[in-house]
Amino acid sequence: MTPAQFHARLKKGAPPVILLLGQEAYERRRIKDAMTAALPAESVTQHDLATVGLAEAIDDARALSLFASERLIWITNAELALPRGKAAAAEDDEGEGSGGSGSGDAAPLAEYLRDPTPGVTLVFEAIRFDFEGDDKRKSDRVRKFYAAIPDVVELYRYNPADARREAEALVRKAGFRLDPAALDLLVEALGADVARIAVEIEKLSLYAGDRPVDVDDVTALCPDARATTIFALVNAIGRRDRVKALAILETLTRDGEYLPLALAFLSGQFRMALVAREAGIKSSSQLLSHCAKAGIPMWPSRADQIYQTVSKFSKAQLERAMELIYKTDKALRDARPDDRIVMERFILDLVR
Repeated sequence: MTPAQFHARLKKGAPPVILLLGQEAYERRRIKDAMTAALPAESVTQHDLATVGLAEAIDDARALSLFASERLIWITNAELALPRGKAAAAEDDEGEGSGGSGSGDAAPLAEYLRDPTPGVTLVFEAIRFDFEGDDKRKSDRVRKFYAAIPDVVELYRYNPADARREAEALVRKAGFRLDPAALDLLVEALGADVARIAVEIEKLSLYAGDRPVDVDDVTALCPDARATTIFALVNAIGRRDRVKALAILETLTRDGEYLPLALAFLSGQFRMALVAREAGIKSSSQLLSHCAKAGIPMWPSRADQIYQTVSKFSKAQLERAMELIYKTDKALRDARPDDRIVMERFILDLVR
């Protein structure tokens, strides 16, 4: 089930055993906060399967408490209960789950589920593996081991568009104003990681007071400020604002930023703009549709940024920009180059 479905389920009462599967930290924290909100501290217990066995954690769930009629037992590192060594090799997965104290036997859990202790909720937290790529097989193996648990909450990572919507909701809840461009930079700089975005929004709300927060504020306060400054450089060049671009380059140089990284972002911006120009795209909404058909992740503000570059540069200028990016990348790889001078020359050649 999704986190939203689980929250709806929670209103009717928590199931006896739950498996949280996936790496999305923000939704996992929301679930834990919702489950612990009405419970006193003595009713919440945490076990780590790196130090205790699965059977020991189940035994704790069977024990009756003299002080709490309801108990929440939160079990971390649930992956470490999986078989390992020869048992894991039999499943064509040798070595997975090593390092913990689990026995590799899910029988105690299956037996407990046949007669769970009233008033006790067990939550198994399995957060090591994602649902895609190399992690998919490992995630499926965790799901198979805990197959006896009927209530599985899948914690998928937010895509950029959903992360931005959640960030907007967090800003509204915090009660301050954040410029759309600043919000875009925050989401991009933090890789659409909503858990980190939520922390930064809380910091920005304390800093804001009665005035709106802009890109410069995000750059100053965000721990990934140098990354957000790179995005600001991309946007300045995309607007053909030479003065602003050189000023941002000065900031990047002063902060010790790795300038080839800035060039990589610029390459992506101009490549997408050239694709849009060749496709005859006439608006940011058309660019969104084009990217959706091609399976390229894109959200409205990002499309606006790219289309702004399209409107400022002709096709010939975009092609020239790609040539300049190639030459600049090569110059940055030369023996002992002065990266700042190389990037200044690139900006002056491009924006004139």
